[in-house]
Amino acid sequence: MALDDIDQRILAALRDDARASFAVVGSKVGLSAPAVKRRVDKLRSTGVIIGFAAIVDPSALGWTTEAYVELYCQGKTSPSAIADAVARHPEVVDACTVSGDADALIHVVAADMRHFEDVLERIGAETFVVRTKSVLVLSRLLRREAATDPT
Repeated sequence: MALDDIDQRILAALRDDARASFAVVGSKVGLSAPAVKRRVDKLRSTGVIIGFAAIVDPSALGWTTEAYVELYCQGKTSPSAIADAVARHPEVVDACTVSGDADALIHVVAADMRHFEDVLERIGAETFVVRTKSVLVLSRLLRREAATDPT
């Protein structure tokens, strides 16, 4: 689906505040609430908008240790096998396949170093994992969702 300028602005408004009413979004993009609703419904039905979620700060749950972990897998481990395995660990908040030597990169949050070590041991015990390489986050400098409009 090709997105026009209004669709792009609706998406930007919803990324800023997914709980904003259609009237509020409409005032930002110059449409009535019913017109915004029709467009949002179409964006949902065509798969452009795949869902709405509450983004919870892990530190609010007491999980203040963060790391990025490279996974090195044996043989031809499929991305779906990696995804299925890491999804079983609630501490893994993001995972992707990557270029380079590693097969995948996962983002882990944990309560403390002991918890992180436990997570690392559990992930390392997955049958296809040959080794891991971890980088701990010292401080977060920037966090934002991907923009749809690079300008």
